[in-house]
Amino acid sequence: MTDLNLLLKHTSRSLYLSARCLPRAVRASFSIAYLLCRYADSIADTALLAPERRIYWIRQFAVMITHPDTQQQQQLVREISGSSSNIYEEKLLRNLPACLQAFAQLSAPQQHTILEVVKAVCQGMEIDLTTFPAENSHELAAFQTEEELQTYCHLMGGEPGVFWSKLICSHVSVNTAEENFLSFGRDVGDSLQIVNILRDLPRDLRIGRCYFPAAQLEQYGLHAEDLLEQINSPRFEPIKAYWINWARQKLTSSISYFAAIPKTQLRHRTAVAWPMLWAADTLNKLEKESNLLDSAHKVKIPRSRIYFTMCLTPFVLVSNTLFNTWLCHKLHISR
Repeated sequence: MTDLNLLLKHTSRSLYLSARCLPRAVRASFSIAYLLCRYADSIADTALLAPERRIYWIRQFAVMITHPDTQQQQQLVREISGSSSNIYEEKLLRNLPACLQAFAQLSAPQQHTILEVVKAVCQGMEIDLTTFPAENSHELAAFQTEEELQTYCHLMGGEPGVFWSKLICSHVSVNTAEENFLSFGRDVGDSLQIVNILRDLPRDLRIGRCYFPAAQLEQYGLHAEDLLEQINSPRFEPIKAYWINWARQKLTSSISYFAAIPKTQLRHRTAVAWPMLWAADTLNKLEKESNLLDSAHKVKIPRSRIYFTMCLTPFVLVSNTLFNTWLCHKLHISR
């Protein structure tokens, strides 16, 4: 029998640490949702299939979840197996039936919530496949407007943030209107997504994807192709600063989000605190990085910072004031 927890551990990096903190009542839903979204991501990114074929499978994926077809599952597994050098990701690709079986064992409300986030993420991946050229085409395209990038962040980050928030609300009576709580979760998810986009900028450019809007680049005399050259890093700084500020403004919703979770719910508070704090740390690293376009260097916070945060968290879990102070210090804002 496939160990889905092991697959989650080896395919989700630091997110697995947060998942481990979740109460058992919601951990299964979270894990299955993540693995299904990760599977869809593997479909969208595989170099084994032409973009048109990937679009086909992405559009079919939600249907495959709700109406499992053994032959269709086997066909998909055959087409994308062997596309990853990571043995655990490859194992995930071969274990779609196990993921779908685990999904089928959940309650109807849990399934509905998972389907919502999977559909949103698949919509974002379809934007990738229809907006940008094939990875081996040696071409480069960019979003045209800020609204396009924000919409993409809503789908790929904001909707997962809403999903996580709905899981919490299904288990906890939060200290605010549920509508507000979901909105805070969307903001936090948006912020985490733009952090990923900034951090992965050099890699994305080299597979033909520039998420930063052409209209904004033009304001500073830049085109997407210019970002392939490290010499243009100083000219990109105002755009980087703009989106870091956008992310920080979104991440301030973490203060209200954290406070809305009752102090008795230590597991939930831990699970949401870590991604917020690490996102703030990563924003600071991105801000200090003078050569973000360097493809040989990936911005990431050191493991020592991750472990330091984990060790210090227990002292702030029962105090909204302490958490707010800590996060605001990282975000460089006064509260």
